[in-house]
Amino acid sequence: MNFSQFLAELKRRKVYKVAAAYAVVAWVVIQAASILLPAFEAPAWVMKALISAVALGFPVAMLLSWAFDLTADGIVRTADAPGQKPSRHTGRKLTASIIAGVLIGIALTLFQNFRGEFLRQADWTSKSIAVLPFANASEDTSQEYFSDGLTEEMITGLTQIPELRVIGRSSSFRFKGQTQDARTVGRALGVGNLLEGTVRRAGNRVRISVSLVNVEDGSQRWSETYDRELQDIFAVQEEIARSVADELRVALLGQEIKATAEPSNQNLDAYNAFLRGQYEFGQFNVGSTRRAIEHYKEAIRIDPRYARAYGELAWSFCRLGFFTGAAGRDAFAQGREAAEMALQLGPEVASAYSALAYIHMNLDWNLAAAEGVLARATRSAPRDPRIKNTLAILRTYQNRPEEALVLRRDAVALDPLDVILQGNLATVLTILGRYDEGEAAARRGLELQPNSSLNHYLIARIHLLRGDADAALREAQAESGEIYRNLGIALAQTARGDRAAADEALATMIRLHGQDNPFRVSLIYALRREDEKVFEWLERAYTAHDPRVINSTSEDLLKRFHSDPRFIAFCRKVGLTPPVG
Repeated sequence: MNFSQFLAELKRRKVYKVAAAYAVVAWVVIQAASILLPAFEAPAWVMKALISAVALGFPVAMLLSWAFDLTADGIVRTADAPGQKPSRHTGRKLTASIIAGVLIGIALTLFQNFRGEFLRQADWTSKSIAVLPFANASEDTSQEYFSDGLTEEMITGLTQIPELRVIGRSSSFRFKGQTQDARTVGRALGVGNLLEGTVRRAGNRVRISVSLVNVEDGSQRWSETYDRELQDIFAVQEEIARSVADELRVALLGQEIKATAEPSNQNLDAYNAFLRGQYEFGQFNVGSTRRAIEHYKEAIRIDPRYARAYGELAWSFCRLGFFTGAAGRDAFAQGREAAEMALQLGPEVASAYSALAYIHMNLDWNLAAAEGVLARATRSAPRDPRIKNTLAILRTYQNRPEEALVLRRDAVALDPLDVILQGNLATVLTILGRYDEGEAAARRGLELQPNSSLNHYLIARIHLLRGDADAALREAQAESGEIYRNLGIALAQTARGDRAAADEALATMIRLHGQDNPFRVSLIYALRREDEKVFEWLERAYTAHDPRVINSTSEDLLKRFHSDPRFIAFCRKVGLTPPVG
């Protein structure tokens, strides 16, 4: 058979048609997977395996289309061309040999490409742990803060082990008070081990019972009970961390495990105040943030060299500044003082680094200074989700959203049930135009905490970008955070074209939030296409030193001004690099 006859035979056996159909179906499958797999947080190797399977399946499909034909009577072997009289036995033998060879090749390729991936995944899981909230077994329910604080300090202590992946506080505390079995909790958190326990405090004595559970079969790998005087609490934390590390066979590379919340003078009153601050900080609202600040200040009053208390105080002031907008300048300034003091006392305090970087971005509008601080922070605590999240914020402000996405995903992997991290992930996905994935992340946040602030607003913004103003209005009206609800409603009513409703919503926004959040008012005018008002309110935001001005280049409602000389000048005045186009 010459070459032209071979091509004719390919056409007669419909190999060309099968190739074209296979290419179309493969493209659809890969596109669907690229949307759905991230939405379900599938590991990266799943997509790699799918693409490899699709690629390796092509020669199999071509071989089958050559050997067989689909007819009204079902799948039959393709008849030989007229004039050809090959041996039927030989033809079948050849076909079977080729199929076997292709299948063996596929198996070997998959084994070679994904053996390392599967092994890494198994190793990653075996060296991962979540510390579940220790149950308060004391008769006094007011001691809840103590058991919660001890849990947080165990999390912090274990994160110092470089080879151990430790799930963050927000995700672990989702299971507080629940009685789900180890396998269910482990699957939800993506870990191979759980540390759980109880704390009973009576007077000056404390009993801590802990156990390390293997998620795979629910068996206990190790358990211990510690009866100690309260002054020994710091040594107990270190002892538990070491025992966990030994059981997981994690090499510590000679590094010391320290109870990082330990006061410099081991004063229990200072430690108690610190734990109360941690408890209040975890509630995430303005009132609890102010109470956390007072507890941290009390810890510092008792022990003026308490580095970790200064670091957490700095982050509490940052959060207060976030909540209060332009009125938060004093909070940011006090946060800077606390962060700098923390780093003087303890150069390894990760919370102080990330707080200082956040202040450089939102108060100073100095991205270069934030970059330098976060470089040191990453070396100090490479697996801290708070640092990864803060670095992602910086990358977003620097117009590097792809890098921000990688960092956001890393942060979520370290603390998968943290509502704030899910919202931040949704934000960067929206900036990248990946609306379905962004909505999925925001809805995961709502599943974790239905009354959480921001997520309904984020979904409303996605609906606006899709052109569905009615859906945006419904989501905005469901938002629990007042400022996000009012902003979302104003944007949605503007997009709907209801002028009277839009004017009323704008007036509400200006009356309630115009003084402290002028930048957000400028966004409403941008959607209304009142350009002079946009720049008027941007200038107000600059004058009031609204922290959100630093969002100017990443805000999609301001994209149409990127080539406007006024916007370019504004960005330079703030210290931002004007975006291209």
